Amino acid sequence: MGLRRRYAALLIAAAISTLALGSCKKEDGGNSGKVTLSVLNYLDMTSANSVNEVETVWGAFDQANPGIQVVREDLYNEPYHNKVEVYAATGKLPDVLYVWPSGRSSGLHQNRLLKDIGPFIEREGLAGVYLPAALDPANQYAGYVAMLPVAITASHVFYVNLEVLKDCGLAPAKTYSELKAQVPVLKAKGYETVIMANKDSWVMQSCLFSMLAGRFGGPGWEKAILSGEAKFTDPDFVNALGFVKTLYNDGVLSVSSLGVSYGDTPGLFSTNKGAYMIDGDWRVGAFVTDQSTGQALISPEQQKNILITVFPDIESAKLNRSTSGILGAGFAMSAAVPDGSEKEEAAWKLIKWLVGLEVETRRVEVGGIATPTRTDIDYAALVLEPMQIAAAGLGGKYNIQTAVIDGVFHSDIFNPLNDGLAEIGMGTKTPVQVAREIQRVFDAWKESQ
Repeated sequence: MGLRRRYAALLIAAAISTLALGSCKKEDGGNSGKVTLSVLNYLDMTSANSVNEVETVWGAFDQANPGIQVVREDLYNEPYHNKVEVYAATGKLPDVLYVWPSGRSSGLHQNRLLKDIGPFIEREGLAGVYLPAALDPANQYAGYVAMLPVAITASHVFYVNLEVLKDCGLAPAKTYSELKAQVPVLKAKGYETVIMANKDSWVMQSCLFSMLAGRFGGPGWEKAILSGEAKFTDPDFVNALGFVKTLYNDGVLSVSSLGVSYGDTPGLFSTNKGAYMIDGDWRVGAFVTDQSTGQALISPEQQKNILITVFPDIESAKLNRSTSGILGAGFAMSAAVPDGSEKEEAAWKLIKWLVGLEVETRRVEVGGIATPTRTDIDYAALVLEPMQIAAAGLGGKYNIQTAVIDGVFHSDIFNPLNDGLAEIGMGTKTPVQVAREIQRVFDAWKESQ
């Protein structure tokens, strides 16, 4: 579908959704005295505990706040981002929505479509119960506290299936050379080496390449480019791109991964289709026990065979034993919500609940997050499964975190990079060609500022 047709389709969908939303509001008739909040929520309904979340998070808020009517829309992955873009373009942004501190939400921040919630946090003295990074305006693209983040996120995690490795007489690879040597051994037994969802183009950039850029460029590589001291066409960045090509050439990553969707990888990894998986720390939530069914993709006993670590040492890199990390997503209020209104107070009450102690504790307990922004969670009272404990300990073992590309660069830069990484995998562009294209779009973006 062409870009204009796709955008038109999105506008129509948004219009229909807006009419439906208006219908819901109208049904209240203004007779109940309730404040109506429109909410766009990010929710993967196929993941463990998602059904339970509707009841324990949203249902509990409804019950405790009978004067507030929440009209919620749940979307996930690209449909979510597409809908946000259309709502923003048509001036119909929901009252409360799930956003990122930068990256895919940079347009919302840049255009000041999100309200500064710093005064609410200060008014209620909440600074003491959140990590300082969570409330630092410098960590949000808007330059002010536009959203209350749920977690600190490691966007790169290397998941290791010890059972598969044992079946092949192998141990977890400590270096890239060891990993490369395992490819034919695993293939002979019918296993993939690394499972990864590269059909969704953001995954390679966020969950692997950001880490690689940090390893080849060193800490602060992105600051050097932003300040003009370095370029995307310099050897460090080109070498990082070249390593992606090496991964495909060596069979560590199969070209077929370019056809694997993000929703497919938990099932593939949990059924022992491969020895390793690359994803973010949030993916743990897909494997743990669903409290509503008592079932898990990987049982707590089997989770003992899963090692959570980072990519093996790369002999040619400047840096190793590192991951890529960023302030996680969270909840924000539309700037269109009138100042001093009942709606504003209701929206703040909802945000405070969604990133409050009770909900944050639940997110940790069900595996939704590994490193919450709340500092007052009683871990001793929680029963956590092995993969949750391992993910929570990742930061202590690998405390070098380099930048996540879509967290520090504008979408004008990281979207072409996402496409370029896929083109490298398909063999239609070289690393040098991709580097030149990214430098070109970066220069154009810089000129427009």
